[in-house]
Amino acid sequence: MPERAEIPVWDPFVRAFHWGTVALVATAFLSPDDKSLHEPVGYVVLGLVLARVVWGLIGTRHARFTDFAARPAVVLAYLKSLRHGQVRRYVGHNPAGGVMVLALLAILLIVTVSGWMSETDRFFGVDWVSRLHRVSADVLLGLIGCHLAGVVISSAVHRENLVVAMITGRKSAVREHEHESGTAARPFGGTNRSAMGDGNPCHNRQT
Repeated sequence: MPERAEIPVWDPFVRAFHWGTVALVATAFLSPDDKSLHEPVGYVVLGLVLARVVWGLIGTRHARFTDFAARPAVVLAYLKSLRHGQVRRYVGHNPAGGVMVLALLAILLIVTVSGWMSETDRFFGVDWVSRLHRVSADVLLGLIGCHLAGVVISSAVHRENLVVAMITGRKSAVREHEHESGTAARPFGGTNRSAMGDGNPCHNRQT
């Protein structure tokens, strides 16, 4: 088996955003009736999401949206490769993981903005705003479940601990002759994405 060296992948901001959001979202879900806690937590999450969007435009390589926002055909090809047991590895987010990152950011924006709106004079007590907040929060829970399933599956498929990787910021790299052989090096849809990273069927994480 080829020797593997660790390489830096997730920068400090990405890791801080990920774990900070995990803690804050958990706090928000556990304090729905405590406005003195629930509301400020929601505002902090909103600020973090906006900062992550900016970092996705100007940040480090694997934090940028251009590194993991794939076309639908590429995502479908990746999911099919999982079914057939021919999973290409990516240093950063894989195509399905990239979709999950974008989906989580979008739903977090909807949850936090609708929560803020529900407390304004104009939208306080407005039914559709309150309903949007509740439904989007439920959707967020579903996406989190999908993300966790993806982390477990990807860790098993590629035999690497993705939770630890999001703590240390480092992942294992493979030698050139390993990722160039067999189906692991097969390109999807002619994209110029980097192999050797994590495969994640339902997401990946890192947010």
